[in-house]
Amino acid sequence: MQNKFLIFTRLLLIISITLISISCKKDEPVVQKEAVKPNQFGLFVENLIEVKDTIESGQTLSDILMPHQVSLVKIHELEKAAKNIFPLRNFRADDELHIYASWDSVETVKYFVYTWRNNPVDYVVFDLRDSINIYKKSKPVTITQLEVSGKITNSLSKTLNDKNIPNALSERMEDVYAWQIDFFRLQPTDSFKVIYEQLHVEGEPAGVGKILSANFITGKENHYAFYFDKEKGEQYFDEKGNSLKRLFLKAPLKYSRISSKFSMSRYHPILHRSKAHLGTDYAAPAGTPIMTVGTGVVLEAAYTSGNGNYVKIRHNATYTTQYLHMSRIAKGIRRGVSVTQGQIIGYVGSTGLATGPHVCFRFWKNGRQVNPLREKYQSSGPVSRANKNEFMSEMNEWMKKLEPVESASVTP
Repeated sequence: MQNKFLIFTRLLLIISITLISISCKKDEPVVQKEAVKPNQFGLFVENLIEVKDTIESGQTLSDILMPHQVSLVKIHELEKAAKNIFPLRNFRADDELHIYASWDSVETVKYFVYTWRNNPVDYVVFDLRDSINIYKKSKPVTITQLEVSGKITNSLSKTLNDKNIPNALSERMEDVYAWQIDFFRLQPTDSFKVIYEQLHVEGEPAGVGKILSANFITGKENHYAFYFDKEKGEQYFDEKGNSLKRLFLKAPLKYSRISSKFSMSRYHPILHRSKAHLGTDYAAPAGTPIMTVGTGVVLEAAYTSGNGNYVKIRHNATYTTQYLHMSRIAKGIRRGVSVTQGQIIGYVGSTGLATGPHVCFRFWKNGRQVNPLREKYQSSGPVSRANKNEFMSEMNEWMKKLEPVESASVTP
């Protein structure tokens, strides 16, 4: 009887302790484990080591991955898998690889990510965990509108650099106004105002987006540009709704200066005598790309002792252009080939009778050489009737923001 009482007492004690324990646990705050978040590339790499490697000139993927215990067989499989997505030959010096690996006595690479030095938005993921999976992705981008205005000091790029504005904006502006403005002949009295998109990734500036509207004043002439995306193949129009596109670009180079103008009498630095110079010389570093100013068909792509490497293009029954002294002619440019406006046809050099790297640009109208800087060309077309009212409404709103063109400001 005594033994039964002891057993019963012990059972009561165990039940009491259990009930107390449960009661205490109910009163304890529940601590939830924080969810694991993906990294900047959308990968879950909490337990992996990360190594960031900058690609060096001449370095191959094997040079980078083999020290991380990736076999040549695996690298060969990677090369085949990447062929139609992002070929390994597209890897460039100064771009970066982010390598993620586990470490269990030996290193095992799980992922690596390719990023561009000048492109903070896009990236390529190489997933090596099971079968190889390669895909391109982009980081979320937020867009704000900025406006900048000023007077030209030395050049457009120098003026914007002095305001800590990235070179990308001057490049965008030169593309928009490629048909209207000769950026090699800007004057200190010229001024501009531009409203554009500023891109942000992870809260940091990530480049320049579209130019939305602009006014560039050269002399006393306003050059308006308004972005409008309702017209097929056209994006920028002036205040009257005419396309900014013209038959010819203002110049065959993006970055250069005019070193010698079209003239009926010029002293030749090599022949040491005065003779007509029926072309416009644009000085630029050797290797600078040369563009055809208009769409057409290549008549000649050859070499002569005077012209050096040159290309001649017929644009229509009226106009022909020629580009002299190239260091080399671009691949695929030969007689009979069709070319489109802005296409690269060669590279600046000093072949033939030339004292330094430049392109001599020659322009024929109805079989006679003329000064292209004095020619005026018709717009490629206006906004369509169906979209004219919408364009004019948008244009009027932008016009209010573009006036006046201030002397120097950068505002959100």
